[in-house]
Amino acid sequence: MAKRYSPSIAANPYIVGTFACIGGGLFGLDISSMSAVLNSPAYNEYFGYPPSTTQGGIVASMPAGSFAGALAVTCLADRIGRKSSIILSGCIWLIGCILQSASQNVAMLVAGRLIAGLAVGIASSAVPIYQSEITPPAIRGRLVSMQQWSINWGILLQYFVEFGCSYINGDASFRIPWGIQMIPAIILSLGMLFFPESPRWLMDRDREQEALQILADLHGRGDSNHPLVQLEYAEIKEQVTFERTHGAKSYLDLFKPGIVRRVGLGMSLQMWSQLSGINVMMYYIVYVFEGAGLTGRRANLIADSVQYVLNVAMTIPAILYVDRWGRRPLLIAGTALMGFWLFLVGGLQGRFGHWGDVGTDKIWLVAGNDHATKAIIVCSYLFVCSFAVTMGPVSWTYPAELFPMRVRAKAVSLATATNWAFGFALAWFVPPALSNIAYKTYFIFGTFNFVACVHVFFCFPETAGRTLEEVEAIFAQGNTFTAWRISRDVGRQDLSQVQPAHDLDEHDAGSLEEKA
Repeated sequence: MAKRYSPSIAANPYIVGTFACIGGGLFGLDISSMSAVLNSPAYNEYFGYPPSTTQGGIVASMPAGSFAGALAVTCLADRIGRKSSIILSGCIWLIGCILQSASQNVAMLVAGRLIAGLAVGIASSAVPIYQSEITPPAIRGRLVSMQQWSINWGILLQYFVEFGCSYINGDASFRIPWGIQMIPAIILSLGMLFFPESPRWLMDRDREQEALQILADLHGRGDSNHPLVQLEYAEIKEQVTFERTHGAKSYLDLFKPGIVRRVGLGMSLQMWSQLSGINVMMYYIVYVFEGAGLTGRRANLIADSVQYVLNVAMTIPAILYVDRWGRRPLLIAGTALMGFWLFLVGGLQGRFGHWGDVGTDKIWLVAGNDHATKAIIVCSYLFVCSFAVTMGPVSWTYPAELFPMRVRAKAVSLATATNWAFGFALAWFVPPALSNIAYKTYFIFGTFNFVACVHVFFCFPETAGRTLEEVEAIFAQGNTFTAWRISRDVGRQDLSQVQPAHDLDEHDAGSLEEKA
């Protein structure tokens, strides 16, 4: 059967693995599309100065749609394929953007955000699955981490678009940025037409020759007899055969012994990602800095932009070293640091703040203490840096490599749906929380981080550098609460019979050594 993609593009696993990350960028675009307009006079006047509960509902409508989209992937990714699911997400995003940019009232804005959220939910589940199944294990963590980096780039670029448009008078200041969001979705949907489908999905559909050729293009420079290609092909075929004889593909598979534990880990990691408090600092950073005593809309927007730049920059070390450092050390260090910074923010605001009025709102704020204001802003920056280099990328990488293929699409989408369920609840919760319990909100999220740190230490085994098939051996070792005892050598396969590494080029040798 003729290939439906460009061999020249498909020959580079980095290009294949990173282009789909535009789907993650859609999530980032949405985050800053709201954060930058929260204190915009034009936005507030046009939509009737929405109170905290209404504003929370507007922001929360996107993760509500994303929750439904993530669950839809359980059927879409298996039925139409990983690639087609990503293309579909871009098409749905266009509809959501059109409705948002043409919004006449709050109801129409919420409808547009719900539809856009549906697209984000599909993309955020399908992209990590696609990446994990199409990239070699030596670089899988790096490429799946690009999902988080693309989210951060989406946040940053959209924020600066909004910042520039804030100088425009009238409702064009927020309609233009909401309309511009369509451009990445068009690029994503059209561009994915030229990329290959997941070889694992093709193999499961008895399209073995297509799967072999894609593996050859990606990992063997077109040579289907390349040792790495033959090894991966044999692993995938064996796994597909095994899974076909051990139960049908259904939701009941998620509750079978050996699987239900992994489903719990994937869901809980996405839950902890939201409960870390990162979306407080992303969606509502304007409110955070306003409460810290940073006065003036322009000064607030500039301070916010620094945070978004740091978010992008600090994800780079994780992308480069996530496979070397491992998932567990990053998660343990990240959750501990995030809890520490949030307790400092809450403590500083509690010690130096008081109830005051900003415009028509009554908020807890720090006034007349420049040192406390600067300290809170710096702690907020350090919190975001800690998330960007640890929990941010790992929360997407880890769930994508936990599951066998017969349940992978359903399990990853369920984990991602958990992210959106908690994202929806927290997006709605934060504005009323800041209005009522003020600085105590930070203590709540800080506590969540410390609990997450303990959970990771006891329950999350290391999966870095293993093939998706080798992960099976990891979960055959130990029980639910002995993850720290599992060696990083568990699951490694003996490749002594495979072509020696010195006969291969540097990239291929590195790939085989990672699998050895």
